[in-house]
Amino acid sequence: MRLLRNPSLVAGFVMVGGVVALAAMGPLLAPHSPSAIIDAPYMPTGPRTLLGSDNLGRDVLSRFLWGGANLVWMAFGATFIALTLGAAVGISAAYFKGWTDEVLMRVVDLKMAFPSLVFVLLFVTMLGTSLPLLVLLCGLSLMPGAARVLRGAALAVVDKDFVQWARSVELPAHRILFREILPNITSPLLVETGLRLMWSISLLAGLSYLGYGIQPPTSDWGLMIYENRNALRVQPLAVVCPILAIAVFAIGGNLIAEGFARAFRQTR
Repeated sequence: MRLLRNPSLVAGFVMVGGVVALAAMGPLLAPHSPSAIIDAPYMPTGPRTLLGSDNLGRDVLSRFLWGGANLVWMAFGATFIALTLGAAVGISAAYFKGWTDEVLMRVVDLKMAFPSLVFVLLFVTMLGTSLPLLVLLCGLSLMPGAARVLRGAALAVVDKDFVQWARSVELPAHRILFREILPNITSPLLVETGLRLMWSISLLAGLSYLGYGIQPPTSDWGLMIYENRNALRVQPLAVVCPILAIAVFAIGGNLIAEGFARAFRQTR
């Protein structure tokens, strides 16, 4: 209940939840098929196309309602991969220390030397643009930041008495990592969830805009921006609507991270 009194957290959940609901229910509400040509290109709003038509004459509203389905699940999938791998690497580095810490952190530093977009584009150009591959690559590209943060949080826990007791009774290392240390770094983990979610949606939408993400004729918000960018003055809704949806989702993730950070600071 205390978390519900945090305005940033509530606003973030409302914004992210609204976009998730739109992505889930949108295809059921779309008046036309997202790939069906309904009118002439770049027609204004009318009875058949409530938000006008796009560059090929497809219904903007239908493509918008369909456009979030893939982007949302891919963003959550990439976030899950980034946090799972980041937690495993960060906690292991903090717990084992020594050469394990050095090797893992040097690998993390090597990845952080490459911008996420460049890293993903490098492999996409060689391996193709399948959706599972995009999710995996985005998750891997966002993992190092999470690993760094969670390692720092775990360093403050690994020398606690309950961890030393678990070591003294020779509990398996994986049990100590995930039953003793991980539950005690929940605060930074939740903050990282909001941040990685924000970066995931931005990265995936950017890839679609550049033509290396979700491919046509599949409807996608990033792809809609790319396809209609040259007619912004003629048909602004085909660009503005997906931009607003992406912005709301990204800002919501940021507000969730900020809300968790404030809530946990107040408990100290």
